[in-house]
Amino acid sequence: MNLNELNTTELIKAYSEIIRQLKKRGVIRTKNLLGDLGEYLAIEHFNNTSGMSNLKAAPAGTQNIDAISRNGDRYSIKSTTGNLTGVFYGLESPDSDKPNKQKFEFILIVKFDNDYQLEKIIQLDWELFLKYLYICFRFLV
Repeated sequence: MNLNELNTTELIKAYSEIIRQLKKRGVIRTKNLLGDLGEYLAIEHFNNTSGMSNLKAAPAGTQNIDAISRNGDRYSIKSTTGNLTGVFYGLESPDSDKPNKQKFEFILIVKFDNDYQLEKIIQLDWELFLKYLYICFRFLV
C-alpha cells in the first residue's frame, strides 16, 4: 500500500485499521498510544536481549508500574519524543522531610525521535531516579 496514493479519508481509515490491529495484537492497551508503544517495545527489547530480565506487562491500570520481571522487580516505563516524560504520582516534593515510599525498582525511559522511531531505552534504578528527578526539579525552579 502506497500511502502517498491515498486520499485523506482513505488515510484516516488505514490509520484506524492499523490502530485496531495493534489493539488486537496487544501492542496498544489504552488510549495512550505513545505510552503503550513504549511499553511494548521496552518489554520486547528486554525479552529478546540475552542477559536482560524477562518482563511481563502489568495489568492495565496498575498504579506506578507497567511491567514485572520474573524475579518480581517492578518497572515503570515512560515514553517521550522530547526531553520530558510523563507524570509520577505519589512522590514527595523535593523540599519535604518525608521519605519517598519506593514505587518500583527500575524506571525505563523510552525515547522516540520525531517520527516515532525508537532511539534508545534508558534504565535507572529507584535511587538514581530520585537523584535525577530532584536535580531536574531544582534546575527548573
